[in-house]
Amino acid sequence: MKSWIKLFSGRRRTKSSMAHAKEAGHLTVPNVQALAQTWNESGEQVPERYVRTEQAGDEEVVVGSGIPVVDLGRLLDPQSSEEELRNLGSACQQGFFQIINHGVPHDVIHDMRRDITEFFKLPLEAKEVYAQLPDSVEGYGQAFVFSETQKLEWADMIYLMVRPAETRNMRFWPAQPPSLRDSVDRYSTEVANVVSCLLRFMAADMGLKQPERLLEMFAGQPQTMRVAYYPPCRQAGKVIGMSPHTDSCALTLLLHVNDVQGAFRSGGTMASGTLLTPLTAHSSSALETHSNNGRYRSIEHRAMVHPDKERISAAMFHLPCPSVTIGPLPELVEGGVRARYKSVGHAEFVERFFATKLDGRRSNLEYYRI
Repeated sequence: MKSWIKLFSGRRRTKSSMAHAKEAGHLTVPNVQALAQTWNESGEQVPERYVRTEQAGDEEVVVGSGIPVVDLGRLLDPQSSEEELRNLGSACQQGFFQIINHGVPHDVIHDMRRDITEFFKLPLEAKEVYAQLPDSVEGYGQAFVFSETQKLEWADMIYLMVRPAETRNMRFWPAQPPSLRDSVDRYSTEVANVVSCLLRFMAADMGLKQPERLLEMFAGQPQTMRVAYYPPCRQAGKVIGMSPHTDSCALTLLLHVNDVQGAFRSGGTMASGTLLTPLTAHSSSALETHSNNGRYRSIEHRAMVHPDKERISAAMFHLPCPSVTIGPLPELVEGGVRARYKSVGHAEFVERFFATKLDGRRSNLEYYRI
């Protein structure tokens, strides 16, 4: 796991990304929450570095109830498991879905949402105690700012290594509010259990003879967390909360922290409105390569901004073990089935993923397609 963490370091960038990146690592840019508090009250235009043009399009708009729903309770019930397994497989092919009856206690979700909300209410100087260091993505700040000219996201974040516990650097874990560390720890354990359950059923849907085979690839359940704060923007159509991207991990569970779920674009669909549950899931690049040559989609997604309400989300990224090979599972490409992806070590896969982001591309999967 420690070798995986080093892949976030600016010292590991490829030659192509170094062409437009500072040797010192991340660049310091204005705090967006503080900027929004003053700018939204002015009559000025959005600062040029935040203005985006790539949002234009005719995406289908789907309210929350139109997003696929997976019922974990039905999956675990022998009476309905087979039918719900087909539903899970269909949802994974779309690349994102809601999770209901997930078993995460209400008080765990409540405490997590409360404490994250309280953290972002702190004065800027209190939050900056946990600021990122130049050569690491961990901590409070913005993600992947390496150029004086690159476009900026209308968001602040705090990024933490969460599991295994020995990877935690408590220098970046906020001590205010006092219960936040415990809330993150409890929530982390609960959602790791949800992911373990989902992976077992995904393995069955893929047709693996031994469903535990997929879960074994996540021994120790490596897990990181990105909490994103999207301030309101009165010219919301000109900015973007998070740039188009795919996730490199196996499965992302997204917690909608406040009641402003806003909208996110996933592939050609813009999902908005009220969701049935605070938890949604995204398949990732690694899972796409494992799943019957890409049967599960790692869908491109981006976060939008609300014109007059803040939005907060917490993404838990669940990662394969550092020793795992990323690529088609051998038992799924037997009997003359042609592999559609190359197989590579996890370290190379993650390094290429971040190099791709730094080069301005949205997905690293094209490199692996055969």
